[in-house]
Amino acid sequence: MANIENRKFIALDISGKNYLSWVVDVKLHLSAKKLRHTIDEDNAASNEERTTALIFLRHHIDNGLKYEYLTVENPLELWQNLNDRFEHLKAVVLPKALNDWSQLRFQDFKTVSEYNSTLFKI
Repeated sequence: MANIENRKFIALDISGKNYLSWVVDVKLHLSAKKLRHTIDEDNAASNEERTTALIFLRHHIDNGLKYEYLTVENPLELWQNLNDRFEHLKAVVLPKALNDWSQLRFQDFKTVSEYNSTLFKI
């Protein structure tokens, strides 16, 4: 039990609400572990690299998603399935965030902490 690794970042929620930040985190961590190529098309990853990347991906997704993609044994396939499922969020979340950002004005808030809170939510 002592060898169980803690999560490096927040797991992908089954609703996908944190998908965009999750993708960035996964790419950064896989790059740091020299496993980024395992989620790229036409990769020549070894079985050991694929297994390590798959364990990492499965460790950082919600249990509901884990069970849904239980039979997937290739990190590229899991990556593509999650991408197909949640990619539409870019079309929904990004325009709203850009609009909120353009509408954000310091003078609309009573305190700096309220402004900062809204800023970080965007």
